[in-house]
Amino acid sequence: MMRLYNWLLPHPLLTLLLALVWILLQNQVSAGMVVFGLILGIIIPRGTAIWWPDAPTGLRMGKLVRYMVIVLWDIMVANIQVAWIVLTVPNSKLKPAWIDIPLDLRLPEAITVLAGTITLTPGTVSADLSDEGHCLLVHVLHTDDPDAIRDEIKTRYEARLMEIFT
Repeated sequence: MMRLYNWLLPHPLLTLLLALVWILLQNQVSAGMVVFGLILGIIIPRGTAIWWPDAPTGLRMGKLVRYMVIVLWDIMVANIQVAWIVLTVPNSKLKPAWIDIPLDLRLPEAITVLAGTITLTPGTVSADLSDEGHCLLVHVLHTDDPDAIRDEIKTRYEARLMEIFT
């Protein structure tokens, strides 16, 4: 019975999330939309399960929640900072930079979360990952000190992700 459950619902939380997103996108709650959302929530994870790597073990959920709060706060602050830069700094005075971030992270899931965090934060974007996965290339909209940005990413995000993905 458990094998059938694992085969049918390889990622139960994703199933629920997909069903919920489907219902929200439809902008109406009806029995048909709930059933169709659940069907999509079962079919999509089941159909893509062969491409999913094994789930990381030993995630520290408490630290993950704290990380998410920090990232949400940083996104709000960065929105204000980028708006200020756009409104007050002329294009000729902008100092964009490409920054190489050497990575201590090795898990692909952790590196993906780091790259996503950087891209979600306004003013920065993850542009490339080295072939070996040891270095992340990041573009910054405006900075006077690229080394300080690198150090902040490593201490504020990467160090926390290393604690989460142990």
